[in-house]
Amino acid sequence: MNKRCKKLLIAASLGLLSTASQAVELLDKVVAVVDKDVVLESQLSGLVSQVKNSASAAEQALPDEQALRKQALDRLILESLQLQLAERLGLQITDTQLEQAITNMARSEGKTPEQLRSSIKDQGITYGQFRDQIRNEILLSELARNQVRRRINISDQEVKQVVQMLKEQGQAQQGYHVGNILLALPSDPSTQQLRQADTQAKKLIKQLQQGQDFRQLAIANSAGPKALEGGDWGMMGINEMPSLFSEAVKNNQKGDIIGPIRSGAGLHILTIFDVQGDTAQTVQAVEVRARHILLKPSIILSEDKAQSMLNDFARSIKAGTATIAKLAEQYSEDPGSAINGGDLGWAAPDMYVSSFRDTVSHLKVGELSEPFRSEHGWHLVKLEDKRVTDATEQAGEQRAYKLIFNRRFSEEVQTWLDELKDEAYIRIVDTQLSNGDL
Repeated sequence: MNKRCKKLLIAASLGLLSTASQAVELLDKVVAVVDKDVVLESQLSGLVSQVKNSASAAEQALPDEQALRKQALDRLILESLQLQLAERLGLQITDTQLEQAITNMARSEGKTPEQLRSSIKDQGITYGQFRDQIRNEILLSELARNQVRRRINISDQEVKQVVQMLKEQGQAQQGYHVGNILLALPSDPSTQQLRQADTQAKKLIKQLQQGQDFRQLAIANSAGPKALEGGDWGMMGINEMPSLFSEAVKNNQKGDIIGPIRSGAGLHILTIFDVQGDTAQTVQAVEVRARHILLKPSIILSEDKAQSMLNDFARSIKAGTATIAKLAEQYSEDPGSAINGGDLGWAAPDMYVSSFRDTVSHLKVGELSEPFRSEHGWHLVKLEDKRVTDATEQAGEQRAYKLIFNRRFSEEVQTWLDELKDEAYIRIVDTQLSNGDL
């Protein structure tokens, strides 16, 4: 639905439209107003249906319909706030980036894009809806990375401490499949709010101890980002998970209920779905050496023209009439590598943005990619070489830095999302889900 329609529906929800416009509202009712956007009944029903289909496939019990709708609405509200922020910042995912992501997704599942498209029907959604979901997921991921990365500062001393810790642990690391129920609290809760949250936490813990399904209670009660996934954070190493989790799960076993534990976000109830035996952590890493040409679309250089130029460059390189190094020196808009003929040096693929990482990871040595789009612009990349490195001191520091960053990122994302929601105007129109403004 376009923005003009949504604006009409916002006005209708506030009683400002004529009878003719109110008829439009009946076709797709507004359930929430979120700053300058709305959440529609069709969106809410669609997400609820998806959760039900996934739960059915996994034989997972769900809470009652009202609790499920409330959680789904919370998810859509938060998504709307992030998408509005992305629009204000000018972030967007082009159709080309989207198709690249879907192709890479299909490849990772051992399917062709056509096979993936056929399998989408089994999920109860159209291919158009699937594309919109993937586009939003990529956009939200990039937004979070851009917004949260600036909050994370990692000192050399922290890296050295983690390097030493990893050396002491050796190659083995325990893996924990963790579940989390978050009972949200404001940054400065009152005594009454603390008492209410504590009472609810104790009630939930008692239900869990009596055999109630953790995922079902998480879907019904958790305010965490993975509530609709049953609070499931997946399998993580002790050094990868948020600090709160890592301290809590130590010395606990599969099936244990842990908490309530207080954090800046609220009270947490954790469980350990499974424990993975000591697993050897690889002491080797794949690194790639690539050259690329970057063209940045602008008012002067259109998207189509940038892609066309790179296609021309690719034909010249394959015909042997030009080299990627010479073309990069002349045309590439990546100042760091252009002076070196587009040479990016040795790096782990994970160091690059997702579209560049996925492309270079699937190239063979000496192979030239097709032109592809990232958030930085249009690229043409050639994989010059690939190697497996030993766990040198530098590799150990890179691994330590990544562990610290991922842990901090998980912690900071929740804080950022809470702030985003606290600063927004949110009105729930569906009185069965809430009463008034949030």
